Amino acid sequence: MKTQVPDVDTLQRYLTGVLTRADHHAGNVNEIALAVAGAIVWRKDSSPIEVATQSGDMKNVLWVTMQSGQRYAFSYNHQAATIEIRQGSTQGAVIHSLTNATPLSQLRTIFLSL
Repeated sequence: MKTQVPDVDTLQRYLTGVLTRADHHAGNVNEIALAVAGAIVWRKDSSPIEVATQSGDMKNVLWVTMQSGQRYAFSYNHQAATIEIRQGSTQGAVIHSLTNATPLSQLRTIFLSL
């Protein structure tokens, strides 16, 4: 199920959950996840951010439409230990994979291209 993120307080709760889980289980994306969140806020359009929920808990999947009008899904790939940016949906083509090793300059370039 998808839930809209209507305000900064909800986004903060979502990010707290994602970062807490990353610190415990996904150490090689726990830093880039924070930068990705900032880049999403920077480049999103006026549509609401949506996050996956299950039994009322927000999960590690986020959908956003960027200023280009394109919609992207951001999710954690457990096998590759990366944050994936997928075109359109969680089943869409992987267009970028991110880790803590991703330079912030590259992250900026990626988001300018979305």
